[in-house]
Amino acid sequence: MNNADPTLRAAPLIVAVTGSSGLVGRALCGALVHAGHRVIRLVRKTSSLEPDEVRWSTTKTFDANSLEGIDALVHLAGENIAAGRWTAARKRAIAASRIDGTRRLCEAVAQLARPPRVIVSASGVGYYGDRALPIVDESAPAGEGFLASVCQEWEAALEPASHRGIRTVSLRIGVVVSRNGGLVARLRVPFQLGLGGRVGRGTQGMSWIQLEDLIEVIRFALDHSELHGAVNAVAPNPVTQFEFARALARALHRPCAVPMPAWIVRVLCGEMGRELLLGGQWVVSSRLSAYGFRFSCERIEDALRLAVADPR
Repeated sequence: MNNADPTLRAAPLIVAVTGSSGLVGRALCGALVHAGHRVIRLVRKTSSLEPDEVRWSTTKTFDANSLEGIDALVHLAGENIAAGRWTAARKRAIAASRIDGTRRLCEAVAQLARPPRVIVSASGVGYYGDRALPIVDESAPAGEGFLASVCQEWEAALEPASHRGIRTVSLRIGVVVSRNGGLVARLRVPFQLGLGGRVGRGTQGMSWIQLEDLIEVIRFALDHSELHGAVNAVAPNPVTQFEFARALARALHRPCAVPMPAWIVRVLCGEMGRELLLGGQWVVSSRLSAYGFRFSCERIEDALRLAVADPR
């Protein structure tokens, strides 16, 4: 598969990346370096910096002068939304890491004498809220709920950069399927023990994307100067949660026979469980299709089989 625009990949780029230690960030940085680009990692650690690292903060203003001359910025940093119950403090941290952090970053970059040509920033399919069928694309309005509200403000926080004339892309990312972490890693042990099954009714939509395809979507957004605004980073075929569970069980050669009732999810996880586990949305990407992007993995069965395969 080749989604490259050869006119834009002719010369190596200097790409700054936040969230470089996360699942997506690690894979992206490796792919960019392998392709011959230079990666500058924006990090929040307090210890001494390694070469090509720049210290920044999601909560404080930082000096962006060390980013002068970068060609592109990929912004992936944000608190893990599935790390625990959404207490009031946890929700403030989730929102601040995305909204305030993005705004501060864009304000700083917009002040550079030579700002980057493009900023590709993460968002999420939670933008659309909890939706039953039919399938929606980028033309659909925002939904309701905590995540929908956060995603709206998160994307709006790119405005200081767009006002400076920087091209901005908000990637509304679905569930990332990978052998290296994320949802599959959390579910693998219970499913291997034969404890996997549907959550609630199991009819809620799951919009997903294989990690390797997500990396290609990010690179596609960097390369194609005509692409801007909201882009759904999801595979073409969303599934129900029960279909996802059955496909994972089949990939592991285990049964899919132990459902988790909705009331248990509500008791154990509260609002987080209602939105992330019991809610869902059916999302496709009309914009990627219109620009000719080709996915390497379009079926959840194939993605999960690859995710649990022996790497040897």
